[in-house]
Amino acid sequence: MLPVATPNDLLRAALTADPARPLLTFYDDATGERTELSVRTFENWVAKTANLLQDELAATAGSRLALALPVHWQAAVWMQAAWALGMEVVPGLSGDVVVTTPDRLEGLSGDVVSLSLRPALVAATTPAPPLPAGVLDGDTEVLAHGDRFVPYAPPAADAAALTVGGRTWSLAELGALAARGSGARVLVSEALDTVDTVSSALLVPLASGGSTVLVRNADPALLERRRETERVTG
Repeated sequence: MLPVATPNDLLRAALTADPARPLLTFYDDATGERTELSVRTFENWVAKTANLLQDELAATAGSRLALALPVHWQAAVWMQAAWALGMEVVPGLSGDVVVTTPDRLEGLSGDVVSLSLRPALVAATTPAPPLPAGVLDGDTEVLAHGDRFVPYAPPAADAAALTVGGRTWSLAELGALAARGSGARVLVSEALDTVDTVSSALLVPLASGGSTVLVRNADPALLERRRETERVTG
């Protein structure tokens, strides 16, 4: 019997097969931002983020990562980084580690990470407004961590990985779900908070050699032209 593939296996395989191929292309129609991540660049961000989770926030297998982010390439990065440790990702603001935007910090406590979702170069070079005491500035803290990640304990394939819509999916189940897709280039303009958007935006492209165009604040008037210029096929 062939071993069960997990999202971590899918990323490693994609990195081995073609690290330079485009994986995620991100647009923000409100700001005009366009960011493109190859498999290698995505993996680099994932490693830095996983190191932050493990070394600075003491996250371990079984910890819950709450994500409250709009559709964005960083949402995919944090999700994949959590799985590298064997964490369970849940949408919302309740978890062992909470990752959200500065406008949603009120009333939160514990391990909270704020992401401004500004373009990476801007975030790295331009100070952001002060954050509440105890809130981690994810824009700057992630950059300080290493480019290679090794978990203290490799996550088990049956570890809980994603809980949405009243159901929990294991790492192995997400890997199996990804194997059903094709190597298309798809466009996703909704938050990665359902199993369908997570699968189509991240898992299937990793498994099949495809790629994704993520669009935040999508302008309906631009979508059809973007499908053409970005050669969306799925």
